[in-house]
Amino acid sequence: MPKKRYKNLDDVSNTKTFRELMKWMKERRTKTKDLVSQIPQAEEKEAEKLQRNRNLHSITWIGHSTFFIQLNGLNILTDPVWARRMGTGKRLTDPGIQLGHIPEIDIVLISHGHYDHLDFATIKKVKGDPTFYVPHGLRSAFLRRGYKNVIEANWWDSFDEQEVTMRFVPAQHWTKRTITDTNTSHWGGWVLNPGTSGKSIYFVGDTGYFRGFKEIAEKLSPQIILMPIGAYEPEWFMRDSHINPEDAVTAFAEMNGELFIPMHYGAYRLADDTGPEARERLLAEWERTNMDERKLKMLDIGETLWLE
Repeated sequence: MPKKRYKNLDDVSNTKTFRELMKWMKERRTKTKDLVSQIPQAEEKEAEKLQRNRNLHSITWIGHSTFFIQLNGLNILTDPVWARRMGTGKRLTDPGIQLGHIPEIDIVLISHGHYDHLDFATIKKVKGDPTFYVPHGLRSAFLRRGYKNVIEANWWDSFDEQEVTMRFVPAQHWTKRTITDTNTSHWGGWVLNPGTSGKSIYFVGDTGYFRGFKEIAEKLSPQIILMPIGAYEPEWFMRDSHINPEDAVTAFAEMNGELFIPMHYGAYRLADDTGPEARERLLAEWERTNMDERKLKMLDIGETLWLE
């Protein structure tokens, strides 16, 4: 029986040809990039406070798409990846907090199955006995490795734990872990709503710019947006899968969010752009569009935002 293949909204395809891949590789050889300068990294100083915390809401950027989030007493990890390498490349910046210093985890949220978002070597070392919320089609990969508390989600599915509502929402992307499993599992983002006790958080996952941002805003009105800004160059190749900094600002404005926290940059060289370039373009677009500077929080790697 053929495996189910998942699709984007409006059937947008991310498929690229071998010829297009070779064109990208040829372009890359003509570019000069500063691969020494990296994005800022905070000193690891919040780990002890995070260990003790049971009441305050917090967001800590570990790096790339990995966040440690505390809501209503729950310890939550998004796309946990502490890997030192990604493919043939070394990690460019250290994870913000050592994995051993992270408290026991209650919930792990996975956006999709690409290796820079789903690293089973990391998951094996996560403390606690978490429940894994994964896109539809990924549960079997967890069960094969002995994990039992695994819940699959389709777009707009909703789950509740300790008065935190978690909704799996659309993204424009694709996924692949082997040569035969392209798009046999889904992809998306997660909106976390702690109810009257705090602000809702939208972990966007991995995506190109798409009309789904407006639909998510209309249905859920997320307040804090954890938005990808990296792996966009060359844009003719990447734009269907990875949003650039300018389009990320557009999406945030369309959603009428309260706070923009950038992610998905500076840890791995997945495309031709660099972490500092992504930050510079984001800041330039924020200024050009006269966005309120109080609505942008560029976390250093390892920095914690304590929420009121």
